[in-house]
Amino acid sequence: MKRNWSSRMMFSYFPIFLLTVSILIFLSFLIVGELSRSETNKANRISTGYVVDTLQNALSEVELSVLQEMETNHGYSDFLSGLSDEGDRTRLYSSVKDMRGVLYRNQLIDSIYIYRKWDEKVLTLNGLVDRDVFADRDYLNQALTGSNERNWSDVRPLRLFNSDQTVQVISMSRQLPLPFGAEGMIVVNLSMYRIERMIDDMTGGQVSFMRVVDDQGDLIYAAHRENDIPEGSVLTRIRSDNVGWTFESGIRAGELFAWMSVVSYLWIIIGVLTVVLGTLYILYITRKNYRPIKAMMNRIQALQFREESLDSTSRNELVLIDQALETLINQTMDYQKQHDENLLVQRRQLFLDLIEGERVAFLEDKLERFKPFAVGAVQFAYIAAEINQYDDFRQKYPAKEQNMLKLTLMNLFQELAGDEGLQGWAEWVSGNRIGLMIGCSEDLSADKNMLRILAERCLRWVSDNLGLSLTFAVGPVVDGLDAISKSCTVAETALQHKLSLGRDMVVLSDSLPDRSTLQSYKFLQMLGEIVREFRIADENWRRRVDELFVWFSEDQVKDEDIHMLLHTLIQMLDRELGQLSDSLRRIFGEPSLQGYYSEIEAQTTLTQVQTVMLKWLAEIYRIYVSVNESKSYRAMISEMKIYIEENFENPDLSLKHLSDRFQISGKYASHLFKEEFNMKFVDFLTQLRMQRAEYLLATTSDNLQDIAQKLGYTSSITFGRVFKRVVGVTPGDYRKHRMKPGAQESNN
Repeated sequence: MKRNWSSRMMFSYFPIFLLTVSILIFLSFLIVGELSRSETNKANRISTGYVVDTLQNALSEVELSVLQEMETNHGYSDFLSGLSDEGDRTRLYSSVKDMRGVLYRNQLIDSIYIYRKWDEKVLTLNGLVDRDVFADRDYLNQALTGSNERNWSDVRPLRLFNSDQTVQVISMSRQLPLPFGAEGMIVVNLSMYRIERMIDDMTGGQVSFMRVVDDQGDLIYAAHRENDIPEGSVLTRIRSDNVGWTFESGIRAGELFAWMSVVSYLWIIIGVLTVVLGTLYILYITRKNYRPIKAMMNRIQALQFREESLDSTSRNELVLIDQALETLINQTMDYQKQHDENLLVQRRQLFLDLIEGERVAFLEDKLERFKPFAVGAVQFAYIAAEINQYDDFRQKYPAKEQNMLKLTLMNLFQELAGDEGLQGWAEWVSGNRIGLMIGCSEDLSADKNMLRILAERCLRWVSDNLGLSLTFAVGPVVDGLDAISKSCTVAETALQHKLSLGRDMVVLSDSLPDRSTLQSYKFLQMLGEIVREFRIADENWRRRVDELFVWFSEDQVKDEDIHMLLHTLIQMLDRELGQLSDSLRRIFGEPSLQGYYSEIEAQTTLTQVQTVMLKWLAEIYRIYVSVNESKSYRAMISEMKIYIEENFENPDLSLKHLSDRFQISGKYASHLFKEEFNMKFVDFLTQLRMQRAEYLLATTSDNLQDIAQKLGYTSSITFGRVFKRVVGVTPGDYRKHRMKPGAQESNN
């Protein structure tokens, strides 16, 4: 059986092994080829994209440079209006000189000329020419009709004068003056020869090729004058929208991929070596692993497993081993899991029985079994810890992380107690509360400060490392575990006073009040005084609120009683002030009050509660005072409106100006204006100015600069931009089409 099993095991590996090696070798070829092709395409696309981007940037730079020259040089405006033709024409020559400067600054520009509409003259670098005899009049006529859809024209022949040689160019035309031009046109011609030389400098003809075709697929240009490109070898096509060209590029076959043959031979050698080494390795491993497997089989067969545990009909050794191991492992894991769960449940139940004061049978035996405390502990105390804002904790962490954090807190409290020389036993008694029993062999009641120090240390560690907010309550020291329920009761009672007694989130049982009743009449009288002073708009209500919280601290009021009294104060204010205005009705509405109550109950200290309460009351007081004073500002708003209507032509009119004029803050003036007229100050001012502008454009012949200054604008450009945004057309078009001003301005 040894030889048969060993042979069967060895030969069973070979088909899978050979198939795996064959697939690996085949995939290697495919991967290398695909990677090479992908990287080649990527590199080719990057280089082609660089050429296209460089060309587009060059064209954009030419276009920006020419348009900036046309906009900033007033000599061209003089030519379009005819002023440069008067006198000795010095300004005309200056314009020609400026055109030559543009030509020299942009190496791609072949020529520039400007067409003047009113007398149909063309200004070239050699002087003025009539449109009828101008050599490039065909393109000029086409540009004037606006039939070009792109920024740059198709490649075309150009000869400005009969004596010039014909050159290939692409042209751009723009109406003048910018941006709404209707007086003429500028035409810029770029040399195709220079563009081709720029593309040649960025491409290499030995490894790659590039050609440029138009929208019809006709060849415009081939880099390095190479037209013999085989069909289907193009790898990248990128279209330039500015000129309507498509750049086609690819890799020349036979050079870049020559190295792949070497890689192919290398992979064949590696594949053969892998098969040989794999065969030798399988033989070695098979012989080496056979002896321990056989020994395991002998031991398993020696055991008398039941029929239902093992399938005795199976003759495969590995199946028998697997069944035996799986059965043993499952039994062991089930037993261990059940054992651990039972111990944890019993340990936690013992903890709950002790703090609830239940009689525990065989207490000594259970303590000996679980060993929560070392031998010799005679005095005990109970510390209760509660997670603040528990709803936020549950929303922030998923259930798995919550359990992990709770387990971490249990172990942490026990370890920190040990660091202080005490014995600790921690268990979760509810969803948001954990209990910590402290045991000590010495006289713990003589040094109660140790418990406070332990609670503060636990609080700091959890806050700094876990980011959780806890409140600790320290119960009194008792003798024996039988009395630990008394310490637990006092500690949990102390948690109900964490707002009034808590000092850094630690409440000591020694601070608990002797009385259990709340003197409601005193607090209700204070609430009534606060509401009365609110009603008469007396700022003294803030001092009353401070006194109320001082009483909370001095009388050691329970947390639930503090929340109840604060809710009562809001309800009393609602009855007194809630119906005075819409703003007050909204702030006392159910959604707003629920948000306030949630915010109050989320605070963990009395100071935080006081801060939230004062903020809320201050907002109510501000709205209430504003409602009372709103009537006195009606006259001011009306006067402010009249002043704006009478002085809207003043360029210095602003919120700052109104603030100085009416002795109020600019922000408050804007708020009042918005509340009264449902319109921003700047929109109201712009509306008045545009109505006046429509009237002046329709009834006077003043130029735009004079009209702009009459309306308070320092620049006609600013005036034109605002007019077009508000009215919808430019001032020039408004006057040209003789539009009528609005009905409101006509009435004025």
